[in-house]
Amino acid sequence: MSTGAAEGLVITGIGELTTADDAEMVEGPAALVCAGDGTVAWVGRQGDLPRQAGTARVDVGGRAVIPGFVDSHTHLVFAGHRASEWNARMAGRPYRAGGIRTTVDATRAASDAELLHNAQGLADEALRSGTTTLEIKSGYGLDVAHEERILAVAAAISDERTFLGAHVVPAELAGHPDEYVELVCGPMLDRCAPHARWIDVFCDRGAFDEDQSRAVLAAGRAAGLGLRVHANQLEEGPGVRLGVELGAASVDHCTHLSDADIEALAGSGTSRGSPHGATVATLLPAAEFSTRSSYPDARRLLDAGVTVALASDCNPGSSFTTSMPLVIALAVREMHMTLDEALWAATAGGAAALRRPDLGRLVPGCRADLVVLEAPTALWLGYRPGVDLVRTVVRGGHLVAGGWP
Repeated sequence: MSTGAAEGLVITGIGELTTADDAEMVEGPAALVCAGDGTVAWVGRQGDLPRQAGTARVDVGGRAVIPGFVDSHTHLVFAGHRASEWNARMAGRPYRAGGIRTTVDATRAASDAELLHNAQGLADEALRSGTTTLEIKSGYGLDVAHEERILAVAAAISDERTFLGAHVVPAELAGHPDEYVELVCGPMLDRCAPHARWIDVFCDRGAFDEDQSRAVLAAGRAAGLGLRVHANQLEEGPGVRLGVELGAASVDHCTHLSDADIEALAGSGTSRGSPHGATVATLLPAAEFSTRSSYPDARRLLDAGVTVALASDCNPGSSFTTSMPLVIALAVREMHMTLDEALWAATAGGAAALRRPDLGRLVPGCRADLVVLEAPTALWLGYRPGVDLVRTVVRGGHLVAGGWP
């Protein structure tokens, strides 16, 4: 099927083509045509390739091709590191959200150039491992000026930017969370909303309660921002159901869930049109890996019909990785997802969490973001964990990392 757009790059010799659409996979030899406008023009068996397709052709020699990863939850703009905190956790100290304030101090002290250099380096690292779309949150400034500049730095890297002023209460307002929420919902939101597409809040123990979180999300929605929620990472609580009630695109972490939480998530797609109208449960297994916490029960969510995404949660405290292949391997090994389920969650699922149906799938009309693996099948993402299998990364129909076979 063709979109009618001018056709450019043709990729042939694909051993296994994962589309992440209902058809899911095209057995090889398969082919894909990138249109001149950077979208997918055609996919299918190579023998059915239109004769007139393409002005440039590349044969990938039987390698597998998958959609580019959509990492819908990161905190890339920060300064400093927290390696000693990680080391203490490995020695048995439990994870607590308060370590965020350490990064806040370092981030406030850094220049814009330093923040951009660090964030761009992480974004480039993510790209080399197959991530073609990144969401980036603020949340390490926690005052008006620094939250705004974090989002301005993020604007040089991604269109998917999230205002997370309500990450934790800053040290200077410790003991006065309601006063800080007023700041977030007022002057801070006024300055940050023009730089963001989304607003987020950490609704959990040690951060913000239900009433405070509701106020933040309501203010963000009134300012025209879409809603996201950090929810139920440390314990069961109101965050997931609050997110569903308010129509959040995604509730993230979802480590501790009640039956009522899962019922609410499963029903969200029915009321708003699944999957791109549902509230997505975005799971972040690299955070559990890095904090020695229990993993979310992905099987329970999937069996209930919940739309699930996977993301890296890249940040300096609890998940300092940009590797979506690692996230997929953890999801399969530790959360009992199949490889197909995990790959969908890391591509089309992430796109659903960002409400971007143009991403995460290799079907006509979607952006031509794809990865050529040094493997005959995508199963190797779980079968060969820790091995760099990304040979080629294409975004918008253009080679952006690696090289052609």
